[in-house]
Amino acid sequence: MSASRVDALRILLEKRPGDPRLLFGLAVEQLNSGQLEDGVESLRQYLATTDDEGNAWGRLADALLELDREEEAREALQTGIAASLRHGHPTMAEEFQETLDALG
Repeated sequence: MSASRVDALRILLEKRPGDPRLLFGLAVEQLNSGQLEDGVESLRQYLATTDDEGNAWGRLADALLELDREEEAREALQTGIAASLRHGHPTMAEEFQETLDALG
C-alpha cells in the first residue's frame, strides 16, 4: 500500500511542487516503506521549505542513523533541539539530546 501512496504523492507534487505538506507526507511514506535515501532527500526538501517544529528533524536523524551517517544525524538532532525549543516542545528537545548523548 505504501508504494501506491508514494506514487500518489509524487503525482500531487508534480501539480504543486514544493508543497510542504506533500513533501512531508512523501518523506514519511518513503521512510515507512524502507526507501531511506529517498526519504532523507524528501525530508531535506521539506525542511528547506518550512520552519519545522522538530518532528521532521528527528525523523531525518533516525533515517540518517539507519544509513550509518552519524555526523549528519548529529547535525539534524542539534537543529531539531533548537527548533523544538523555539516552538515550545522541551520534551522533544530532551529526547533529541538523549539520542545525542547516547551517540557519545
